[in-house]
Amino acid sequence: MLIVLRLGHRLPRDERITTHVCLVARAFGADEIIYSGQKDKGLEKSVKKIVSDWGGNFKIGYTEDPVGLIKEFKEKDFYILHLTMYGFGMEEMKKEKGRNTLIIIGGGKVPSEVYGLADFNISITNQPHSEVAALAITLDRLFKGKELKLEFKGKKRIVPSARGKKLTEF
Repeated sequence: MLIVLRLGHRLPRDERITTHVCLVARAFGADEIIYSGQKDKGLEKSVKKIVSDWGGNFKIGYTEDPVGLIKEFKEKDFYILHLTMYGFGMEEMKKEKGRNTLIIIGGGKVPSEVYGLADFNISITNQPHSEVAALAITLDRLFKGKELKLEFKGKKRIVPSARGKKLTEF
């Protein structure tokens, strides 16, 4: 199981970026996203509609206590990866085979305790960058490209084409 924890969702500032984090998490093979910060029923409704229309078993949840949640996942022996520009380079990351994984990505200020709770603090680059890009690259590395061949069975599917847009609805 692979779960993404999005820290510090802020309304209205993060509405679009958190939605994109959810889209990437789902499309690149995560099972669930849990967010903290401000509760956003619109975000939850949007993600549930995407899953309903496009398929998959992806879930969205909310927590008021992200640090407590991280501790719960550690107790359940999850491998905790924290994506941060202050971490070690991506090339040093190891996938713990057979272990469930929690990937943490920040929004606003990340509580300092998160750095100590993580099994690995990973940096895509030690420069300011997007958490959406960091998540996509991390999931691609963890799944070794296999996520690009995932099939979702939903009400809608895109039909690949060289030109134009083709969509089938079931």
